[in-house]
Amino acid sequence: MRYMNLVWAMGCALGLAGPAAAAVTDPASVERPLVKVDPQARYRVVYDIHSGETAAGISKGLFYARGLIEAFGKQGVKPAQLDIHLVMHGDAAKYLLIDETYRTAVKDPFAVNLNAKVTQDLLELGVHVEICHSVMKSMGWTADDVLPGVTIVHDGYTRLIKLQNDGYAYIGGF
Repeated sequence: MRYMNLVWAMGCALGLAGPAAAAVTDPASVERPLVKVDPQARYRVVYDIHSGETAAGISKGLFYARGLIEAFGKQGVKPAQLDIHLVMHGDAAKYLLIDETYRTAVKDPFAVNLNAKVTQDLLELGVHVEICHSVMKSMGWTADDVLPGVTIVHDGYTRLIKLQNDGYAYIGGF
């Protein structure tokens, strides 16, 4: 062992082992395959969006759902191959309100619901945007208070369970 270390040290000193040693030990020089999705497959996803957190000025859940569509698109998957449900309940439900009701919900008479545009864009891409009726009822909201195209579901939890039982991949944390 000492002999091998001595030979290696002498080779490095003479510049004989430098490039070869670097190629073996440098992780940047090792090619790794990039794992991608099947661009021909169909994908079923349900997002559990309950937090009032925002990203780039909109609901964090809506932001990341839009990002998921873009990520699939970069891998050759078209929006028509995606079956995405966004179940919005808890504090996130307010992001699906028309401006007048949204202003009251956020206690700002000048507020504009910036989530309305991204919600409309997602609906146009075929995403199912859903609001929890239990939250609506507890807040005194009616169907007229909800953005056009948004589906009202009985409650967020049973909807999430049903979609998971139907084989939808669950994405939570929003």
